[in-house]
Amino acid sequence: MGPTASGKSALALALAERLGGEIVNTDSMQVYRDLRVLTARPSVEEEARAPHHLYGHVDAAELYSTGRWLSDALAAIAAIRARGATPILVGGTGLYFKALTQGLADIPAADPETRAALREREAREGAPALHAELATRDPQTAARLEPNDAPRILRALEVLQTTGESISTLQANTKPALAADEWRGLVLTPDREKLYATINARFDAMLAAGAIEEVRAFAARQLDPALPATKAHGAPALRAYLAGEITLEQAAEIGTRDTRRYAKRQFTWIGGQMSDWPRVAAEALDQRVAAALDLLA
Repeated sequence: MGPTASGKSALALALAERLGGEIVNTDSMQVYRDLRVLTARPSVEEEARAPHHLYGHVDAAELYSTGRWLSDALAAIAAIRARGATPILVGGTGLYFKALTQGLADIPAADPETRAALREREAREGAPALHAELATRDPQTAARLEPNDAPRILRALEVLQTTGESISTLQANTKPALAADEWRGLVLTPDREKLYATINARFDAMLAAGAIEEVRAFAARQLDPALPATKAHGAPALRAYLAGEITLEQAAEIGTRDTRRYAKRQFTWIGGQMSDWPRVAAEALDQRVAAALDLLA
């Protein structure tokens, strides 16, 4: 685990080659196939160096849930182990790691009618208004959601309406998906200012690698803007640029700013939810590999 642009994928690939391992995606944006460049998925060349799983296996028109990821990940882990290889899970989505190591509540599937009604309300009133309602009815869940996080706000209200219980209550009654002795965790914690500079440079590299063309093709699909894939960092800003609403320089600034803010939230998650995970602040790949191998010794 680690914040975006911290070098997780490079470490995972080095470990896979060293251990004879296979890599499993643990990033909620990299599951979607449409935005390979903008979500910083491993390149074709990198994927050829070691088996990669759960990358780009979901269409952006789908609402891919943590529950589905957990089921897919557990199946991938079992298959990798059956081949005598080592599963290496890498990504920046803390909720995925939490589900895998602490369990996931048995929350009912989405109710189409309730979801449709809530989406109509969100279109009329806006996500912040629904977040305010959630804060009254389920303050614990509301406290960990951003006021504009429409998909998760709608899901939380939907669960309240269909079960009479909060997501927080349901999540409290869980069992770990993996036993404590089945895994080892490692968090990359690079210097923040250097990380932010890396984020800026990476966005420029994404533009050079075809991110604009990628977003143009994605926008042509005219998907529901409430879908998670449409909110990939940089995608809304580049769509605005393509529509002639802002300059490319403004789009790049918005994209990097949003990504830096996301990295800050990841650091907060790591501090609050992964306090017992070993940290590696070193930036050199060989030092990171050594630290990871020490955990497995």
